[in-house]
Amino acid sequence: MSTTLSIKSASTSIAGVKPQNEDACGIHVPDGPLLNTKGIAAVIADGMSGSDAGKEASQACVSGFLADYFSTPESWTVKTSAQKILTALNHWLYGQGQRRYNSHKGMVTTLTAMVLKSNTAHIFHIGDTRIYRLRDKEFEQLTRDHRVSVSEEKTYLARAMGIELHLDIDYRSAPLELGDVFVMLTDGVYEFITDANIKTCLLESNGNLQTACDAIIRQAADNKSNDNLSCQIFRIEQLPAENKNEFYDKLLELPFPPPLEAGMILDGYKILRHLFSNKRTEVYLAQDSETGQRVVLKAPSVNYDDDPDFIHHFLHEEWAGRRINNPHVMKVLEIKRKRTALYYISEYIEGRTLRQWLDDEPRPSLNKVRNFIEQIAQGLRAFHRMEMIHQDLKPENILVDEHGTLKIIDFGSTKIAGIEEISTPLETNNIQGTINYTAPEYHIGEPASNASDIFSLGVIAYELLSKKLPYGKELSARNLRRVNYRSIKQFNPEVPAWMDKALEKAVQINPEHRFSILSEFTYALSQPDSSLVNQDYVPLIKRNPLRVWQAISFILLLSNLFLLFWVGKK
Repeated sequence: MSTTLSIKSASTSIAGVKPQNEDACGIHVPDGPLLNTKGIAAVIADGMSGSDAGKEASQACVSGFLADYFSTPESWTVKTSAQKILTALNHWLYGQGQRRYNSHKGMVTTLTAMVLKSNTAHIFHIGDTRIYRLRDKEFEQLTRDHRVSVSEEKTYLARAMGIELHLDIDYRSAPLELGDVFVMLTDGVYEFITDANIKTCLLESNGNLQTACDAIIRQAADNKSNDNLSCQIFRIEQLPAENKNEFYDKLLELPFPPPLEAGMILDGYKILRHLFSNKRTEVYLAQDSETGQRVVLKAPSVNYDDDPDFIHHFLHEEWAGRRINNPHVMKVLEIKRKRTALYYISEYIEGRTLRQWLDDEPRPSLNKVRNFIEQIAQGLRAFHRMEMIHQDLKPENILVDEHGTLKIIDFGSTKIAGIEEISTPLETNNIQGTINYTAPEYHIGEPASNASDIFSLGVIAYELLSKKLPYGKELSARNLRRVNYRSIKQFNPEVPAWMDKALEKAVQINPEHRFSILSEFTYALSQPDSSLVNQDYVPLIKRNPLRVWQAISFILLLSNLFLLFWVGKK
């Protein structure tokens, strides 16, 4: 069974009765890993007839989309990648139209794009070019024309690329099936041939897509089409299997390395010493024999050599780490020599974990904590910009180097939006992260978001300031509705009330009530936010129960002394 997405395609595009062809179309099938991580892209565009440079606009959109889509980060979803590119192309077209032609119709085109990734088709549509699908002799239009009718004889485009700065994109996704045939057409074709005749051309072509293309174009031309004519067809020949032994074979292709000792050499990496181990991994300090660079070599424990799910997470950790470049995230290094075993290499950081640092420091200052939280937030931003969620942020997964720089480590639980779109037979829906640092939504099966990492960061900030946890007990699905936030002022009176409120918002049980972005949280730790402080009155007994009971005890003591004095006088 094949594990590779594969299509066959054909296209025809002619000027017809017009002096030049203002249509454009194209398909790009990448080589290597991009076929898996980014998929296949197909685009068709129709330069608006009233535009000053419709031909240039349509060609720029097709070539620009096919080039730029495959340059976006592999961690991004198809939707994010395509929408960012289309927005950028629209801005460029609009700007060029204004500068070169001083007109909102300077460079205008319709555009319809489809990205095939894994077992899903992603459709992006602006204008009146169309996509049809033939499946099991059922012929269906998948796009909706963006046209407004003025009269029975006259319509005009309601949406187009380059006509204004704001771009409204229709998006939909649909599952792929083996044998699906997709037809992309401009209006110079479909307005002059019925859907039934398009379907007939496809069925009578005996699977020859070029024959079908030519037949569709010929019929539209014979029916007196007065416009350019473009037809692009592709058929799904192979799909990645959703459940396949080949996937396991790929994961198990490399053997686990044996236990390594100082002096041993693995693929050119000389082991200097064993750093630490847990039940899942072995971590060594090593030296690259070619460059002399000291690195960390991380290998899976032999206890898991028959566990495909564990191997998946181990490879996932390397994949995520290789795609982030930030001074506050541990760098996973490229292995340029052939690997003979399963492991990966990362930079070596002299320092200690934030947990060790916390154990060694009696009570860090407010400014030190703010600095640490800002550094961690900068590292998390690098994840979030790549549509990744760390999911296991805790003091043990943060290193403090000898210069006081913090670095996030351990990417085994990282959720990568782009990878979520790729079919896999492995079930990875287990709760990620560590009790007390894991956001509550994980415990009740709700999806993770950037706010999930903000919860974990809020817990770390709270612990740095108090050496306590905000809810004082392990969070679980059973007790989420019964726990209450404990004011940090109970444990550290030096923390301002407004900072306490910022911490409380960061660790809200409901993710909708937390900060939505990291910068809001870090700013709220540094500057008083009146919207957080000026809330409903909270009784002193709840804000500072210790002080209330001390006051009550003092009053009772005075009362007793007064009674003793009064009795003595009697």
